[in-house]
Amino acid sequence: MSLTAKDKAVVRAFWAKVSGKAQDVGCDALSRMLVVYPQTKTYFSHWPDLSPGLPRSGSMVTIKIDDLKAGLLTLSELHAFQLCIDPANFKILSHNILVVLAILFPADFTPEVHVSVDKFLAALALALAEKY
Repeated sequence: MSLTAKDKAVVRAFWAKVSGKAQDVGCDALSRMLVVYPQTKTYFSHWPDLSPGLPRSGSMVTIKIDDLKAGLLTLSELHAFQLCIDPANFKILSHNILVVLAILFPADFTPEVHVSVDKFLAALALALAEKY
């Protein structure tokens, strides 16, 4: 399932609305993943406290949306060769991101947005798993 030009436009437009809360989305999605899928805590043992309020980091991946494989090559290599993250976790995190987006932005997270963002996150997970 590839991203169409319309999907990319929908993702960019939605991201423009929610990007101010990107760190909140990431933190909430990661916290949710660690609670619902406790086996994923293995990859975060370097964090002494895995409770809500985790370290926050944002990413402007949407600017790489036209070529995710090339744009995320360094991250893919990092996850595959240094961090040794199971790529199945990318799908788990993607699902949690969708849940948080739906909770935080109910009016903007329309069915059309849901489909396009889901496709984008699937493409993102695939690009991150490229070096496995």
